Amino acid sequence: MPRINLLPWREEQRRERKLAFLVALGGGTLAAVVTAFAAYLLMGSMVDAQQRRNAMLSGEIKQLDKQIEEINDLESSKQRFIARMEIIEKLQRSRPQIVHLFDEIVRALPDGVYLTSVKQTDKRLKFDGVAQSSTRVSAFMRNIDGSEWLKNPELEVVETGKGKSPGSSFTLFADQVTTGGPNDAPVRPARKVMAATRGSQ
Repeated sequence: MPRINLLPWREEQRRERKLAFLVALGGGTLAAVVTAFAAYLLMGSMVDAQQRRNAMLSGEIKQLDKQIEEINDLESSKQRFIARMEIIEKLQRSRPQIVHLFDEIVRALPDGVYLTSVKQTDKRLKFDGVAQSSTRVSAFMRNIDGSEWLKNPELEVVETGKGKSPGSSFTLFADQVTTGGPNDAPVRPARKVMAATRGSQ
């Protein structure tokens, strides 16, 4: 029986397997490189897209901040305007009150009393004056207490023979009666009679 040498065929088969392995290895490597490059490009595009979105959001936030600042400025202007309107309205309401107040001061002054100064702080009035006697000062206080536009007379000091003018120098405080409006009658609490006589001359 003749002998058949199978070594060349096996050697050829090993070479084919090795070649197929190398081809498969090269194809896998190429596929991995292509996949990695595609993933890199995809991640780069995603990062760029996110950066564009971040830039857009930053721009929108700046626009909103600017609008909020404008709204705050408008609100501040509105509050200042309202405050000015309230002051103007208060002055308009107080104009007839001032006329009534000075008229009432003249009416409340008894004979023998004259004022050297009148000062007003808010609703508080300070009268400096000279009277022929302390009884005249008491009469002035009673007139204030009975007035519709003045209340709460308080005598701070009476000095007899002060300065060159004869008579008693005095300092007296009173409150202006608050009204509800320019044409309203003054709202006056229950009257409180105050005794302020320091003796007569």
